Amino acid sequence: MAEHKPNQLLHLVFGGELVSPTDITFKDLAKLDMVGMFPNYASALNAWRSKSQATVDNAQMRYFVVHIHRLMEPDSKS
Repeated sequence: MAEHKPNQLLHLVFGGELVSPTDITFKDLAKLDMVGMFPNYASALNAWRSKSQATVDNAQMRYFVVHIHRLMEPDSKS
C-alpha cells in the first residue's frame, strides 16, 4: 500500500523596516529578515506571529507570509 504524503503548501515568512507604516516599500532590501520557508500555513502563521510580536514597538517593522505554492502552481485551487 502506497504511503500518503500531504501536499507541501510552501509559505515564505519575511519582513523588514518600511519607509512608512502606510506603505510596503522597504527602507533597505539588504536588511530584510528572511524568517524561513514553511510547509504549511499554520506553521508560517506561527512564525509570522512570533516575529511580529517581537517587533511590535517598531511601527515601521512589518512581516509578511507569501504563499509560494500559489506562485509555483497559479492554476491550483489550494
